[in-house]
Amino acid sequence: MTFLQTISSSNVSTVLIFGTLGMLVLAIGLISFVLFHQRRIIKYQQQLQRLEEEQQQILLNASIRWQEEERQRIAADLHDDAGPLLATARLYLNDNLVKQDTATQLQSIYNAKQIIDDTIQLIRNISHSLMPPTLKNFGLESAINDLFQKISGSGAINASCRFHEYKERMVAQKELLIFRVIQELINNILKHSNASFIHLTQNILDDKFYIWVNHDGKGITQEDFENINKSSVGLGLKNIQSRMKVLNANILFEKDPSKTFYKVTIELPVKTGKLN
Repeated sequence: MTFLQTISSSNVSTVLIFGTLGMLVLAIGLISFVLFHQRRIIKYQQQLQRLEEEQQQILLNASIRWQEEERQRIAADLHDDAGPLLATARLYLNDNLVKQDTATQLQSIYNAKQIIDDTIQLIRNISHSLMPPTLKNFGLESAINDLFQKISGSGAINASCRFHEYKERMVAQKELLIFRVIQELINNILKHSNASFIHLTQNILDDKFYIWVNHDGKGITQEDFENINKSSVGLGLKNIQSRMKVLNANILFEKDPSKTFYKVTIELPVKTGKLN
């Protein structure tokens, strides 16, 4: 072997060694990058899961608080209103009534009857607040129409609604949840937006049940809605979000591209062509 051949062979060996080392370093670097990236993804997913769990807990606490407030309200109505009425009726129908003259007896019975009628009406009103009779007997469309007619009848705001595709009723619990969501939305609009009109539209598109609520007052966007749900305020909006989860539904708050009104979109799945 000549001297030049020896040098050439040595160069090739050196190139192979450095090339192998370079590929090894590159492979190690690539593996390290992949492992680092995976750890970051796992960490991000864990953080996202914690945030979702915290939000779920906030919504659950809001739902529990709302239910507790409802129970306390009903208990207060029964205790403060129904209790005294029945106690007063009992006074008119005491044991001494049989010793009174006929005129006094008739007057006492009449007074007791009036009080009992008032108590029945009070209990009926409490029952209606739990399940509105129009909703129970005639369904969501009739109940929302009735709600909007009462709002429009006040003369304070122009309220209208239109159902296009509601040929088959949902199950009662689902109708009640949707009705409560609409009630809460309308209540917030009336209290905070200073709107001059509210318009509700219902339709079914691409196997999805939609309700749109539009108004021209002050409103919120989806970002506002999500931020409020992560905070300790906004019980009404948290109740809306809780009911949306129960319904497996979506809700979107946005300002119309025309910038002239706000729009709330409620989207529910329709399974096999049915709403229940």
